[in-house]
Amino acid sequence: MPLHKGSQKHQERPMSVNPFFGEANPVAGMTEAPPTHRLPDGPLPPMTAYQLVHDELMLDGNARLNLATFVTTWMEPQAGVLMAECDDKNMIDKDEYPRTAELERRCVAMLADLWNAPDPANTIGCSTTGSSEACMLAGMALKRRWAQRNADRYPGGARPNLIMGINVQVCWEKFCNFWEVEPRFVPMEGDRYHLDAQAAADLCDENTIGVVAILGSTFDGSYEPVADLCAALDALQERTGIDVPVHVDGASGGMVAPFLDPDLVWDFRLPRVASINTSGHKYGLVYPGVGWALWRDKESLPEELVFRVNYLGGDMPTFALNFSRPGAQVVAQYYTFLRLGRDGYRAVQQASRDVATGLAERIEALGDFRLLTRGDELPVFAFTTADHVTAYDVFDVSRRLRENGWLVPAYTFPADREDLSVLRVVCRNGFSKDLADLFVEDLTRLLPGLRRQPHPLTHDKDAATSFHH
Repeated sequence: MPLHKGSQKHQERPMSVNPFFGEANPVAGMTEAPPTHRLPDGPLPPMTAYQLVHDELMLDGNARLNLATFVTTWMEPQAGVLMAECDDKNMIDKDEYPRTAELERRCVAMLADLWNAPDPANTIGCSTTGSSEACMLAGMALKRRWAQRNADRYPGGARPNLIMGINVQVCWEKFCNFWEVEPRFVPMEGDRYHLDAQAAADLCDENTIGVVAILGSTFDGSYEPVADLCAALDALQERTGIDVPVHVDGASGGMVAPFLDPDLVWDFRLPRVASINTSGHKYGLVYPGVGWALWRDKESLPEELVFRVNYLGGDMPTFALNFSRPGAQVVAQYYTFLRLGRDGYRAVQQASRDVATGLAERIEALGDFRLLTRGDELPVFAFTTADHVTAYDVFDVSRRLRENGWLVPAYTFPADREDLSVLRVVCRNGFSKDLADLFVEDLTRLLPGLRRQPHPLTHDKDAATSFHH
């Protein structure tokens, strides 16, 4: 995707200014619309500037009807008030805002306890701007640990590699690119749409810095077999002596499985799991952007990666890719932990799963679609057109649903299953059973017209896909 760049055509398009935007006299001072691609020569009244921006944003999609995103689109008003109160607090300035720093520390301890860390009170972790940054930090720790163990070979002829399923989120490909690590992908095969434990172990060698397991694939919502992966790597070490750690990318499932699948062993109960990340702004139920990264122990996060800065008179350890950011999201995370507790999170996540499984069943009952997953792990499911459907494809469905305000991504699966194109629905807190009913009604109403098409109308599937995250 090209970076944003100016366009003379856009610069020539004037903004429309309603005379009523004037604060007192509706016609005074409103003779010229402000430019859109350069700074205006002078200031505008605050209400005028607000209204101009507000009106343009009306053309965005409705976030509550966005069934593509995993990101939280609804919070309680009280959380919004707290976030507004903390927007001006710089998270990095722990000396000036010690209570915000303390709330971050408490969140780390709560997650460590939730994920069964050996010593929750002293578990090392940090907040981030989201799971992408958390994954970068975890990957850096894996690479540095490997480099320390292989100091006689690296840097030199040895090239580090990272094992993961082809279904990983794009941030892992970015990590490998930015930090010069060879990505080794476990391909999809047949009806397996994520990593296979033994196939991942077979790709490992003395240069493998780690294996990434996804607790909740973005492609179809399925959990990857973390315990089976650890067992396969245990057998590899016993056979060859190669010791490969596991990082669990729990961007979504890290805040679902502990509450709905407590008997599923995927976390720090497995000794081979060195680190875990999650997105507070996904099923952590906080507005974007906040993520979390936790390490099993001090050995899992090399001390040399942690910077200690004398900042405004305080000694401040920090491990992050950025520096300044608002404390609002961390405070909102603590509010949500305090507000819901374990029982509250369990109720919210169960409601989302119930909506997902119920919606999946109703879509299957329409007869035109085949389910790949059913929303019984992450509250997410993927489906494609049934074999007998030839008049339209998933891209046609996505396009027609968008006309009704629903944003449902249609996309083609990666290498070795590029023959498969699907639709995916993400059910989040705020996507209620009532909204699910309306979605089914709209989908049902579209089907007769789709069935009458002579053939699928999408010519360029690469351009039509709406899956970019």
